[in-house]
Amino acid sequence: MIFVLILGCLLGVAAMLFPVCRARRAAERAEEEKQRLAQERQLVVDFMHHMVTALGESADPRDLPQRIVHAAILCSGALSACLFERTADARMRSVAVEGLFPPHRPLPSGLGDKLATRARFIEQVLKAESFPDDEGVVGAVLHTGRGQLIADAESDPRVVRHDDPALRVRSVIAVPLRFRERFFGVLAVANSADGEPFTQNDFSLLTTLGEQAALALHNAEFLNFQIEKRQLDLDLSLASGIQQMLLPHDAPRIDGLDVDARYLAAQKVSGDFYDLFALSETRLGVAVADVSGKGIPASLLMAICRTNLRQIAPRHASPAQTLIELNRTLGGTLQPGMFITLLYAVIDTARREVTFARAGHELPLFARRAPSGQVAVEFLGSEGMPLGLVPDEIFSAAIADRTEPFQPGDSLVLYTDGLTEAPNDEGKEFAGSRLADTVRALQNRSARELDDGLLEAMQRFAGGVELRDDLTLVTIRRV
Repeated sequence: MIFVLILGCLLGVAAMLFPVCRARRAAERAEEEKQRLAQERQLVVDFMHHMVTALGESADPRDLPQRIVHAAILCSGALSACLFERTADARMRSVAVEGLFPPHRPLPSGLGDKLATRARFIEQVLKAESFPDDEGVVGAVLHTGRGQLIADAESDPRVVRHDDPALRVRSVIAVPLRFRERFFGVLAVANSADGEPFTQNDFSLLTTLGEQAALALHNAEFLNFQIEKRQLDLDLSLASGIQQMLLPHDAPRIDGLDVDARYLAAQKVSGDFYDLFALSETRLGVAVADVSGKGIPASLLMAICRTNLRQIAPRHASPAQTLIELNRTLGGTLQPGMFITLLYAVIDTARREVTFARAGHELPLFARRAPSGQVAVEFLGSEGMPLGLVPDEIFSAAIADRTEPFQPGDSLVLYTDGLTEAPNDEGKEFAGSRLADTVRALQNRSARELDDGLLEAMQRFAGGVELRDDLTLVTIRRV
């Protein structure tokens, strides 16, 4: 009877203590989980610190993959890590490796016995090998977009079994490096340092690290792009400054001539150019040209063309002969597909005439007041082909001079197609007819006022449409 009473008391006490023990164990498990999460959070923070440090030390994206695999080993406790990227021919290749990461394919036999020699050889093999992007664990990550946790790698047929014991693969984790729609590669780690298989917690950690690594690669690309853009902007600014220096700031003063010139670049640098230079006290050389293309290549060719024109022009009375020699000189400078349209005119106030030659350029516009008082406006042409487009003998045979009277009250308007082809919001162009109508209406104005009116008419026509091509405008009035 006494035994029964004692047993009953013990059972009662146990019944009271059991919830307490269960609560204590739950609290311990919660504390362990809390500590694990804190540890993982710290590992992620450490990984991000590694990435930020790497970006601060080098903005070159080529340096970052090696930093990523090094940080992955430090944070995951793996013995080795490798980062794979996809090539243009749909293959995967290693771009960074640390530790004795097992190659994707079986190694050739006959490796040396020394571990250091073998390790270097294996690293070289791994960096040199490539494989189809749908092969093995790495291929599975690429095509599914999901990470792979292989706790028991020795039983997975996708994992190569190497004869070398140092390359035995016990456990593997591979995760994608993806930021938004940009895929950077696959990060893989092999074999935990404690010899235990990777766990789901390890997989979760490496997945997070992969996300941070992809963000770091994205930021490195963006940072490098910004640096390159700033350098390009600087180069363009310098080129624009040099180009502005090459353009004449003031027209030579020749009695009887009123000259105005305008130059608007669609970009920082332009392929258009104009030049004004005195050939004598009564003769003015005028050139307007348009180089094919835009940007720095066109601006460099413009500078070369202008320099040569200035050297050649004083040697010839004929504009056509000037352009023939210029075409011959530029023959070895122009790249295939590049050419220059150019109109070169010599205005002679003593003879009261203009002689011009046209190498495929826009037709010059003459405005004259007839004895009746009406203004006659007409586009006048001459034979010729662009510089650099055809062999010298064809160019020489095609080009010809044309001479026109240039009396007091007459105007000559030279321009590039950026003016006549300026579009409006309906896609229509300003065109030669509007140019002629505007010149006719402003014929009695000074050269400056005439150019102001032309640009205002063009801008009014275009509305809010931005300039899509370089624009050059030169007006000479005989006074």
